Amino acid sequence: MRRESAAGADIAVRAVVAGAAAFMVGIGCWAWWSPQAFARWAHWPVHVHFIRDGAVFQITIGLMMLFALRWRDVLAVVLAGFTLANGLHALNHFLDLHVGGRAADPWILLGVAALGLAAWGARMRRLRVRRRHRRP
Repeated sequence: MRRESAAGADIAVRAVVAGAAAFMVGIGCWAWWSPQAFARWAHWPVHVHFIRDGAVFQITIGLMMLFALRWRDVLAVVLAGFTLANGLHALNHFLDLHVGGRAADPWILLGVAALGLAAWGARMRRLRVRRRHRRP
């Protein structure tokens, strides 16, 4: 493949990823902020907690797609998405404690998110150290 066509293909792929990510984040935010309206549109039963849980994962998939456009390191992308998914999932469980579930659930999810954040921070530091050592 010639350089011009390879560059064009790369631009096209990046545009598709960015557009799909925006769609995922947009739909996820709508479902999270207005689960009743989303359920009516999707012809689903209204179960606010489960719609919001699904929305969290929709949002984090979109964000991971955007992170992949910025970072070349797969572990950085995955750890960032894992951390956000568990953090937002914990938020859902905090908000919905009055609906059901165990009181410990949000704290467990938050703890898992904290572990992910620590691992992501360590990975990002490692990548910065590597970059510094490569420069002349």
